[in-house]
Amino acid sequence: MNIIYLGTAFIAGVVSFLSPCVLPIIPGFLAYLAGSTQVASVTKRRDIFVNAVFFVLGFSVVFALLGILLQTILLSVGFEVQAWTSRIGGIVIIFFGLYLVGLIKIGFLERDHKITIKKTFNSRYLTSFVFGIAFAVGWTPCVGAVLGGILALATSAPLSAFLLLFIYALGLGLPFLLVGLFTAQATSLIARIGDRFKYVNMAFGVILIILGVLVFTENLSLLGNFNFINNLFLAK
Repeated sequence: MNIIYLGTAFIAGVVSFLSPCVLPIIPGFLAYLAGSTQVASVTKRRDIFVNAVFFVLGFSVVFALLGILLQTILLSVGFEVQAWTSRIGGIVIIFFGLYLVGLIKIGFLERDHKITIKKTFNSRYLTSFVFGIAFAVGWTPCVGAVLGGILALATSAPLSAFLLLFIYALGLGLPFLLVGLFTAQATSLIARIGDRFKYVNMAFGVILIILGVLVFTENLSLLGNFNFINNLFLAK
């Protein structure tokens, strides 16, 4: 697996976390899951962090199952079909890249499709886990474009679809855990510089456009000339 794919998947997870429609609500949301809006005490910080762990596990399970399903489907089709799905995937990647840059509008992604869970459980950990599943299934608009780009990228690497989704979940989950661990500090930081993270989405959109063109033209291997880390691994 080219490390460019893995790096892109991890960055995509981080970008999803930094999306303007998700980032501002995260500290308060995690505090809500822990049953408190106060994060000063050690106990409350611990509760928030543990609930963040179960929340991350919830959406990670969804991505793991999605990766297994996608990989199974892609490996069951013939080589010629895989070649065509790769080209279609390249077009889709470019499409989502243009959306993130702001050059096109996609009505479906402009609407909010979040799934809400009204029922809570006796265990807050179970509640957090279920909310994590709902978060993965009911994406907010600006996250859906990033995830769509990674799913399209996976079509060009059938053997690594599961790994790509796993790395994506890792990139999305680690910031959640950091916010769960340092909720008060994260809240202050987001309030100060949260508006600037929209440029992160635009920068990632440019990356998707470049990758999409290379995937469509079957020239992704050109990146290997600049991929010195990958060359080090190959040398071993």
